[in-house]
Amino acid sequence: MHKRGWYRTVTVAAWIGLALSGLVWPSMVSAAEQRVPLRVAIHVHSTASTGTLSLEALAVRAEQQGLDAIVLSDNFSLEYEYGLQPLAGLLRKTVSFPSVLSYGVERYLEEIHSVQARHPQLVIVPGVEVAPYYYWTGSLRRGDLTMHDAQRNLLVLGLTKAEDFRALPARGNPSSFTVDGASLVNAAPLLLAVPALFLWKPIGAARRTVAACCLVLAVATLVNAWPLGTPPFSSYESQLGYRPYQALVEVANQRGAVVLWSMTEARDLQSHAFGPLGTVTVRTDAHPEALALTSGYAGFGGLYQDTRTITAAGRLWDQLIQAHRATALSVVPTMVGEIAFHGLADKGKDLDRVVTTVFAKERSVAGLLSAIRSGHAYAAAEGDHRVMLTLDEFSLGCDCNQATVGIGEHMALPSGSHAVATVRLSARDGKAHPVTLRLIRSGEIIRMTKAETPVQYQLADTTPVPDAGAYYRLEVVGQSGELLTNPIYVDAPAKERG
Repeated sequence: MHKRGWYRTVTVAAWIGLALSGLVWPSMVSAAEQRVPLRVAIHVHSTASTGTLSLEALAVRAEQQGLDAIVLSDNFSLEYEYGLQPLAGLLRKTVSFPSVLSYGVERYLEEIHSVQARHPQLVIVPGVEVAPYYYWTGSLRRGDLTMHDAQRNLLVLGLTKAEDFRALPARGNPSSFTVDGASLVNAAPLLLAVPALFLWKPIGAARRTVAACCLVLAVATLVNAWPLGTPPFSSYESQLGYRPYQALVEVANQRGAVVLWSMTEARDLQSHAFGPLGTVTVRTDAHPEALALTSGYAGFGGLYQDTRTITAAGRLWDQLIQAHRATALSVVPTMVGEIAFHGLADKGKDLDRVVTTVFAKERSVAGLLSAIRSGHAYAAAEGDHRVMLTLDEFSLGCDCNQATVGIGEHMALPSGSHAVATVRLSARDGKAHPVTLRLIRSGEIIRMTKAETPVQYQLADTTPVPDAGAYYRLEVVGQSGELLTNPIYVDAPAKERG
């Protein structure tokens, strides 16, 4: 074998023999042996917002499917409004849908606590899906009124106090509004109450009529302008970029939440008729650049039932990993899978169709979220044949007899040593399914292997780890499903680290 190439040992027959004999492979090795693998459904909606299953029904369904945890992502606010200038606060149309704010934050948290108590073996992570900002372009007069970015969402996970939810700066959250000059102008017609009271005297029917009209107008103004405040970001400014999203990330982090960008390559385009107001277009374009233009978030949805490109070798995710590794204080964003589950009526949707396996130090909300932050996770999605792949092992060692490490872990290799990757992959139904495995080193595919499950192979990189270090991640695709891991990191050789 060429000494600059790779060597591969495939022992499928032997592995099948061990499996049939009842032997069990050890879980992720080294440091990961101290971690508990949890099968998690991330991005789940209940009847508290736009889902069709109650929290209790979701818990029952999750347990039936052998899930260890569900991460709730109920819509935080789904209230949208459009006002005619210059009296946008007075002449406006508001449309609302069920959300956590309309359901009641305290009620939502109490219900999660109650369901969790009845299902102690299932970890239920509280969370909300937040689109902090949307903006308008066009006009009713021209017939091209368009609302942008209503589905540009962040998942805010782990908050347990109502005051923390109310602190989130979002367009539909009145608690985040401020009273300023603009809000006072909207409420200015309330001053009509003053002449109304003055004109209301025992004599003069005409004066009473005028006073009554003033009072009715003042009350109508109060109702229409409520709440008396200005949103943190105006829906009539289209040039705010990612400022609203960065503000949400920062506030959520201050409150102890884990923030994930949700499905950044998904698109939404709809048209809605509002009678005399005409037709309104609702549009959200793909926005993968959000991952590069914001900071402080813990991760992003990289595997879900829609078109995706950013996790391909050398694309945006690899660029982000390399950029973050170059900054000592920067944490690499974790990739997770998202199911975006609203109910069983959605074709092709179920809680276990996209699963993130999280290697947590403890079976709890805190343990799960901490593992997501640190990248101890991989995601898998069912394919056309409704088969789910399972990663029995993805570990990294070296030719120097050093202990191996698993997903999310770091290792420092001696100078001149070579990384050795071990992969064991199976299907949950135990059958043979064709797959293509790609081992990616620092953004470059260094080995592509076609095989059938179950698969076991070992790859030795004959190229020494560069002075700057490297990382390895695995991608598996096929009709049987799809699987994507977070990286295993090789730090700079020991002699370079001093």
